[in-house]
Amino acid sequence: MRCFFSPPRDSAMLEYLKIAQDLEMYGINYFEIKNKKGTDLWLGVDALGLNIYEKDDKLTPKIGFPWSEIRNISFNDKKFVIKPIDKKAPDFVFYAPRLRINKRILQLCMGNHELYMRRRKPDTIEVQQMKAQAREEKHQKQLERQQLETEKKRRETVEREKEQMMREKEELMLRLQDYEEKTRKAEKGSQLSIYLLSKAKEAQDDLVKTKEELHLVMTTPPPPPPPVYEPVNYHVQENPQEEGTEYTGYSAELSSEGILDDRNEEKRITEAEKNERVQRQLRTLTSELSQARDENKRTHNDIIHNENMRQGRDKYKTLRQIRQGNTKQRIDEFEAM
Repeated sequence: MRCFFSPPRDSAMLEYLKIAQDLEMYGINYFEIKNKKGTDLWLGVDALGLNIYEKDDKLTPKIGFPWSEIRNISFNDKKFVIKPIDKKAPDFVFYAPRLRINKRILQLCMGNHELYMRRRKPDTIEVQQMKAQAREEKHQKQLERQQLETEKKRRETVEREKEQMMREKEELMLRLQDYEEKTRKAEKGSQLSIYLLSKAKEAQDDLVKTKEELHLVMTTPPPPPPPVYEPVNYHVQENPQEEGTEYTGYSAELSSEGILDDRNEEKRITEAEKNERVQRQLRTLTSELSQARDENKRTHNDIIHNENMRQGRDKYKTLRQIRQGNTKQRIDEFEAM
């Protein structure tokens, strides 16, 4: 009997997200924009900053601006203006096809920038306590999973031993029947009869011993179940904000003070690079899926992704590349697209 241990749902989801966050399009909102030359481009807004994509490639950004480089964002009708922290750099200007798109871009920029800064500020005492509690809860869950796994293995061992004893019992019964039959046929031969009777006695003793062992296994009570962990529920109250009147312009200041390691995402590597087990699993899964893939149904994004993989590019290597140079150089590059 084979039993497979399935990880809890939350652990499986966490493993999935660790891999999914390394994909090129994970967590990105795309918007159609034009630069001053009128070139059609994509603006990508995500948790790490703003990226510019060519119209036919939403997987590989060409220029990137981290949130820590941006001082002010504003729009007036369809024109969107981003002011860099670098006073020597010109404004980063683009145009959206509709006013409501600029409103949504502004909201996403403000929300992502706030979370970006919050993640890089030193933790308050309350946050440190919450993180310590979360680590303790995670440790407790790991202990419970280990206890469950140990108990499952113990039960499997007991089950195997019980099956083995049942087989031995059947074999001994057959041997005993065989000896008894031979004994009846050899009653007239005293020496043979004594010999066979002694063998039958040995078989009988083995059977009694096996029955006693089986009875001991069957009557041994199982260990008490592990304590049930009661998760702590945190409730967050949402305060809805009333929608204001229609407007065509808005400006927001984005502060970058008091943060630690403001561009640490550029040092990251993918989960597959960090974890050899994940590497093996992804290679196996890719090999299995390649056999079932219909090449006639490959999309444009599939082709770009495969080319990026072939050239050894990933999300974080591309991020480091598109942020090279100072802010002015990247804005000039955007205007020239």
